Formats: sequence, structure tokens, C-alpha cells
Amino acid sequence: MQRETRFVDTHMHLQSARFDPDRAAVLERATAAGVTCMIEIGYDLPSSQAALALATRYASIYAVVGIQPNYVHQAPADWLAEVRALAQHPRVVAIGEIGLDYYWNHAPHAEQEAFFLAQLALAQELQLPVVIHSRDAHEDTLRILRAAAHDRNVYAGQAGVPGVLHSFSGNWDYACACLDLGFLLSFSGSVTFAKAHDVHDVARRMPLDRILTETDSPYLSPHPHRGQRNEPARVRLVAERLASLRDMPLPELAAAVWANAHTVFGI
Repeated sequence: MQRETRFVDTHMHLQSARFDPDRAAVLERATAAGVTCMIEIGYDLPSSQAALALATRYASIYAVVGIQPNYVHQAPADWLAEVRALAQHPRVVAIGEIGLDYYWNHAPHAEQEAFFLAQLALAQELQLPVVIHSRDAHEDTLRILRAAAHDRNVYAGQAGVPGVLHSFSGNWDYACACLDLGFLLSFSGSVTFAKAHDVHDVARRMPLDRILTETDSPYLSPHPHRGQRNEPARVRLVAERLASLRDMPLPELAAAVWANAHTVFGI
């Protein structure tokens, strides 16, 4: 008897207000599409609390908590203690999304870096992997992660894997640098876009045991739904494109991603 193909959405924001009218139906569509494991990602304290609430309500959802660089300027003085307390819940599987964002520049680079370093250290303290957000900041992201690797290996998670570069958008050189540090690379709807040549190149060449899939819902909806509200069911389209780029059967790709996600997040 052939095993049913299972898919994983390793990065979604289902607590977004854009899902308020039909959140339950969105989850039903995900299950119908074979998406049986989902990771809800926090980006500030309220969304991290909401992520944990979803994870405690639904067995198929796990939570990631942290302060994303675009929200560090809004964090209260006791933010680190709050993240630490949330992260110790058994349904929390990583610290994130954390990192640097030089595209929006909502906070000074030095402040973004301070939050990044503090959360890397927290991940090491709690032996959790990290989920990295890096936009227009690849050089500084690598600098910080390399320094962290040299200084007490501050981001080694529970499975000995440092974590995930979310919605990977770099070229092969950047991919190699991230892979050399032990990270997994997660592909979102952008891998389905016709002009995403660098992402296609990385998807073809990288090791199968380092690949993850995500939607980043409600953002980055894959082709042919580009520009629409994204949802977890569409992670199947991401997996289909990855399988096509690598010239391999979809069930084989999906099985590898399933195993990779369960390893890095310790679930």
C-alpha cells in the first residue's frame, strides 16, 4: 500500500488578521492538500503569544517565538524575558524569526544586531534552533552567524542543527556560506516565479537533506496565485516546483522535506 504524500509548511503567519474571516477553513484546506505539519512563526511578542495559542489548540501546528528585526523598535524593555518564558513551552520548537532587515530599515542596524545577538544566545541557552530573516543584509547576517559559530557555537539547536534561512532568496555563493554553517534553506512561493533564476539554481544544486518548504502565508503566494493571499495548502505548489527543478518524484522530495523539518525542529 502506497504511503500518502505528506507536506510541511515550515513558516506561516496564520494569526494574521487576514485569516480572521476563515482561519478554520484555511486549516481544513491545508489538511485536504496533505499539509499535516505546520510551523507558526512569531515576529513580535503579541504574534509569538498568538503562535503558541495556535500550537496548543491544533496538534498539527508548532510555534516559533521571537522578535523580527522590523519590530525591535516596538519591543518593551522586558522583551527578552518574555521571549524566554514563551520559548520554554513544549510546543515551541525554535527562536525566530530573528535577523536583519536592511530593506525596510524600521530600526537602526546596530539595534537590529543587538536583538539578533541576544536571541542567538537565548537559542543556545535553551538548545533551540533559530529561524533567520535576512533581507538585503546577507553580508552582515553571515558575519554575525560566523562569529556566533566561532564563539561557543551559540546557535546549536536540539538536534545539533543551527536552524533555517527562511524564504531563501540568495545566489549559490550565499547558499554555500549558509550551508557551510550547518543551516537548512527554506523555499517559499518565490521558487515558482519564472524569473527567480538564482533561487532555481540553488534549489537544483543544494543537498536534499538541507531543503525545507514554506509559504510565509499570507505573503508570497506561489504561481499561479501570485499576488493573492497565500495559505498553507499552497506549500504543495512549492514542493512540486522543487521536485520539478531537481527532476525527482514529488513523493521523494516531500519525504525528504518531512524528515528535514522533523530533524531541525526536533519534532
